[in-house]
Amino acid sequence: MGLATAKVAGRDHTVVLCDNRQERLDAAAAALKDLGVTHTAVNCDVTDRRAVEQLFETATGLGTVASVIHAAGVSPSMGGADYIIRTNALGTLNVGEVFCATAAEGAAIVNVASMAAHMLPDEIVPTAEFPLALQDETAFMAAMMSACSVAPEEARSGLAYALSKCFVRWYSSAQAERFNSRGLRIVSVSPGSVDTEMGRLEEQAGAGAMVTDAAVPRWGTPEEMAELFAFCASDKAGYLTGTDILNDGGVVASMRERARVAAQNS
Repeated sequence: MGLATAKVAGRDHTVVLCDNRQERLDAAAAALKDLGVTHTAVNCDVTDRRAVEQLFETATGLGTVASVIHAAGVSPSMGGADYIIRTNALGTLNVGEVFCATAAEGAAIVNVASMAAHMLPDEIVPTAEFPLALQDETAFMAAMMSACSVAPEEARSGLAYALSKCFVRWYSSAQAERFNSRGLRIVSVSPGSVDTEMGRLEEQAGAGAMVTDAAVPRWGTPEEMAELFAFCASDKAGYLTGTDILNDGGVVASMRERARVAAQNS
């Protein structure tokens, strides 16, 4: 999704690519070169605040930062609960905080959340603990691990993923006023099942079954997500901030309506 968005944004912007897997970064850079997109590739681990600061130093050295599409993240099949929370939640925090501190007025950041963030009951989401991420990362991680412990060991990575994406939604809403005080916008987009390497990995873990229950019963494409991400980051969406856009082919809507009908008929 990040590469697809870089292709869209690269039509009229210089692009800075970021990844922590060098072979994937090289492949993305080659794809942009073939399209004639001006780009710079930076190997960066978003869980490392100093590395993120260096990434932005590189970007600002090339010109004014107009937008950031933060698509870095890992899924339940890619690691344990601690790794998932650190990458998805604290990675979002690091990118967002450095963006807020360095971006020029008028810039926007789009964080990639997930439809999973729309599926958890509110009572098991430790929203009251989310602000700890900005104050005490150790306490935040302890609170998130405690929240994950309600699930059986084999289900904790999945719960951690959903909780981490709930944090992305929360951060992109709760910090909007602070970002706006610097003339910046922040939004999140929650994709459904998208036909990517990571998406297909989760298909093998069972998540792909939800596609058949969607109002649009197919996988989303990276290009469909990219056009939305790029629009949200553009001047055309200048009034859009502090909110999340669910782009899931109707999965959540279908599930909620079916649950309502089932409860009505029970």
